[in-house]
Order: sequence, then C-alpha cells, then structure tokens
Amino acid sequence: MKSSKVSFPNGRGHQLSARLEVPVNQHPHAYALFAHCFTCSSSLSAVRNISRELNLRGYGVLRFDFTGLGNSEGDFVDTNFTTNISDLVAAAEWLAESHQSPALLVGHSLGGAAVLCASTMIPSVKAVATIGAPFAADHVSAHFAEDLETIKEQGAATVNIGGRPFKIAKQFLDDIEGQRIADHIKELDAALLFLHSPQDRTVNIDEAAKLYSAAHHPKSFVSLDGADHLLTNASDAHYAGEVIAGWASRYITAPASAPIRTNKEVAVRLGNEGFTTEIMVRHHHLTADEPEKVGGNDYGPGPYELVSAGLGACTAMTIQMYARRKKWDVESVEVHINHSKDYATDMVEMETKPTKIDRFDRTLILRGDLDEKQKARLLEIADRCPVHRTLHESVEVVTKLQ
Repeated sequence: MKSSKVSFPNGRGHQLSARLEVPVNQHPHAYALFAHCFTCSSSLSAVRNISRELNLRGYGVLRFDFTGLGNSEGDFVDTNFTTNISDLVAAAEWLAESHQSPALLVGHSLGGAAVLCASTMIPSVKAVATIGAPFAADHVSAHFAEDLETIKEQGAATVNIGGRPFKIAKQFLDDIEGQRIADHIKELDAALLFLHSPQDRTVNIDEAAKLYSAAHHPKSFVSLDGADHLLTNASDAHYAGEVIAGWASRYITAPASAPIRTNKEVAVRLGNEGFTTEIMVRHHHLTADEPEKVGGNDYGPGPYELVSAGLGACTAMTIQMYARRKKWDVESVEVHINHSKDYATDMVEMETKPTKIDRFDRTLILRGDLDEKQKARLLEIADRCPVHRTLHESVEVVTKLQ
C-alpha cells in the first residue's frame, strides 16, 4: 500500500490527523472510511490490518483519529458521541473534495455505532460494516461505571480506561444517553454487515443481535469466533478485512482492470512505487512482492520464493505422474523447500561480488503404502523433474525492448 499522512478540519476549529492508504499499482476503485473504537486511535493494529486487506482489494482507506485522540487536535473531555459523528462527516467531506466520496464505512466498537449514525448523512455510502459494535451508545459507560456518580455530581472526573486516564464530562453522559442508534439504522439506505465475536467480553454478542434485528435487508452477520474485542490476534483482523471486502463487492462493484496483453506465457507489471507486482500466467492472476524488511509490502511471494514454488510443484507432479504410471499407492506428495541465498543482499552487491551459488533444500513427504525400494526410486525421480533439470542446465535469457 501507499500510505500518506493527511489532516482536515473537523468544523470546530481543530485539525484531525489521518492516514490515507491506497493500493500500490492501481487507482482505488472506491474509498472506505474507518472509525476506530472508544478511546483508541487509528494506529491500532486491528485498524491497520483491516485497512491493509481492503487495500489489497482495491480500496483507498482513510483512517483518522477522532478529536482529542491519537494525533488529532482538541481535548477529549470536550468530545462526545455527537462530535464523533460530525468528525466522520468531516472526514467524508474531505475525501469527497480531495479524492472521491466514500462508498464504504467501517466502524469498530463505538466507532461502529458512529458509522451507523453518520451514514445517513453521507449519501455516497453503499455499504456499512461494524465490528463489535454496541446497540446503544451509552454501553460505553460500563467502562467507568464506578465513576458515574462522581461525574454527575462534580461535572467531570478522570477515569481509567484500558490502563490510561481519560477525563469524562457530564455532557458526555448526557449525550450518549440521548442517542437512539436504532432510529438511524431504520433510515439507512445501505447494505449492513455486523461482525462480532461470541467471546467478546467488552461488548456482548447480544448487542449484535439487537442491531441485526433493528436493521432492514440487505443485512448480514458474521461471527468472529475466538476473537477478542480489539482483534489483537492479527489473523482475526485480517479475516475481518477479507470478509468485509468480499461482502462489500456485492454492493460496490469494481471495474474490471485492464489485463496485461502479451503473446508470451507469462507477463509481469510493476508500477513506479513499491515492489508489489502483478503477474499474468495465461488467464491466472498472481501477485509477487518483497518482504517488509527489504521495503516491500509482503502482499505475495518474492521472486525466489516463486522459483522454489515452481520447483516444488514440478517435483510433486513428476512423482505422482510416475507413481500413477507404475500403479503405486501414493496418496499424497508434500514438498518442502528452503532457498538459502540472501537474494536481497545478492542483488545489491551483484555488480561488485561474484554471483553466489544457490542452494535449494528439498524435503519430500510421501504418504501411501510404499516399501523402501519404491520410496528410494521416487526420491530419484524427484531429481528428474523438468524444473529441477532446468536449474542444473545452462540457461539463456534473451531480453529486448518493445
């Protein structure tokens, strides 16, 4: 992804800090707006991981910090649920003026409740997804239940939320008590997706049931089984992002990208930024990339990993082809390969140092009713796979400009 730091006014005299992330090798087919959870920020790992999955599927994503949180200006004590909604509208207006109006809203926890309310004020929105969202905004008061009386009596109090101090004012309590999210849901003219974990100990899954019941079709529910409220396990956040992107494709249609035209077996296309590379093999689309440690986005296997994959696939196919011809019982073939050369260093130094010798460590796992003699023979056959033989031959690469 290509990430840039941006800011925009919230309409109340403060600048809100945000990150705009777009796909590397294509113009976004649509934009999404992400609202983070109560007292969190847009840099939460779950927000970043979900945004990354949306980027992979062609979305530009604006994730911002609500007023008084993260790097945004303002004092948290002066904010409330209503200001969160207005911040979302301000973010949508900035997107519309600078790029394109958002078609997708994603909200986490109280941010989910906020996008449900804000979406009625953003006509461009076609789909809204919430993650661990409460049915009522005043659900967040459970975080500081023991301080409620103090806040009401003294007008404000500093409370502990997630190990951090936050000053909560009485006006915040008055505001969340007056919000009726169900009324906004009924007015929505957009598809709805509610994601929630049955194991969520912060916002009970019953809240999702209430949201789903109040919503009109088209509406969907997906269980994030095993996840915690903050989706601290990266695999849970990536899964949520994949689900949202796949679900939204039903309502936000991406234009077909122009395929790579070639008369060769393989075509590769890379833009002027990053290393995320589009590959066309006949009618099959693949993505290659470099690991993050060498400046890539890790959106796909690296070049040498693709070579290893080709060797592994060819080895398995050759073994099975031979075994079937011999009518040997080979239920499955697994090929595990490590490539031992540090290709990143090698590429940097290739003009000043001799080329290194590549080493592929290949391990076979054969399952089936095979005796030792048959296994030994199949081990020999592995070395005869065409890709293996190609790697041992002198190879000529002829390059020309078109």
